[in-house]
Amino acid sequence: MPANRNALIRYTTIDKCLRNKYRKWTLEDLIDACSDALYEYEGIDKGVSRRTVQMDIQTMRSEKLGYNAPIIVVDKKYYEYEDAEYSITQLPLSEQDLNKLGDAVEILKQFQGFSHFKEMTGLIQKLENKIHTEHSQSRPIIHIDRNENLKGLEYLNGLYQAVLKKQVIKVEYQSFKAKRANRIYFNPYLLKEFNNRWFLIGKQKKGDMIMNLALDRIHTFEVQEKIPFKDDPFFDPTSYYENVIGVTVNHGLMPRTIKLFINAENAPYVLTKPIHNSQHVLEQTPKGITISIKLTLNYELERLLLGFGPGLEVLSPPSLRKRIGNLAKISSEHYID
Repeated sequence: MPANRNALIRYTTIDKCLRNKYRKWTLEDLIDACSDALYEYEGIDKGVSRRTVQMDIQTMRSEKLGYNAPIIVVDKKYYEYEDAEYSITQLPLSEQDLNKLGDAVEILKQFQGFSHFKEMTGLIQKLENKIHTEHSQSRPIIHIDRNENLKGLEYLNGLYQAVLKKQVIKVEYQSFKAKRANRIYFNPYLLKEFNNRWFLIGKQKKGDMIMNLALDRIHTFEVQEKIPFKDDPFFDPTSYYENVIGVTVNHGLMPRTIKLFINAENAPYVLTKPIHNSQHVLEQTPKGITISIKLTLNYELERLLLGFGPGLEVLSPPSLRKRIGNLAKISSEHYID
């Protein structure tokens, strides 16, 4: 069981006293110091018993919390550290601690573009340096894909603040199909990441349709403090994206039941990582599996299905089967000499 808050206050107080070499510390002195600390930090005015502090010293001496503090008694009266440089705040990190810190740092580094994590940049660097110093021969245990060269990442913090503060923004935005950038006044509701790209979800100032803007297609944006923000209290990201793969929601289309055949080579991947949470296995044979998913058709779904290559066959609906078949045929023609 981890030490509770009061115990930790006592441990750090005892440690602070024993590191002070300008005076000698009796057990009574340590009791008084712990009582004063608990009153100062927790408002506890009943003091600390002699037995409690004696047990604290035993715990600090032991391996129970990993301290192994070299506390000795001099002249049968005064407590001090045998190693004058020792402190419970300067304990070396264990192999397990280093691995956990390394994992945490790798995850935290993914979010350094947000203002909440900007203040942690120095802390993250200190952690990385500590890990490298303590365990310089180790390799990362966790590696998360990220594209640091992706355009638009520099806007993450500003857009996050606009969503948080519910501020209208003026965006110079150029879609892949447009010849030039267009000016859009936008009510931002959500930042969403998909396939290593970030998207801003919301509504145009004069529109009622939810739309997404890819951050890598934004040229510039400015907060418009004088324009009132138009919120949509009915927009719920979980339900909005419930029946789609990716970020494109084709309004007006209803979710369709899609039947797919996955060959035996690819079946284990689909069984262990379902294409969508609506996935059901309809049939399983030595040749492969037949599954059903219920989704609204969109571009991201097409790309996902095409990614299986010859390992997947769309059985229904007929429109999707024809669409994927035509795309596969066009693709195969590139390889005909």
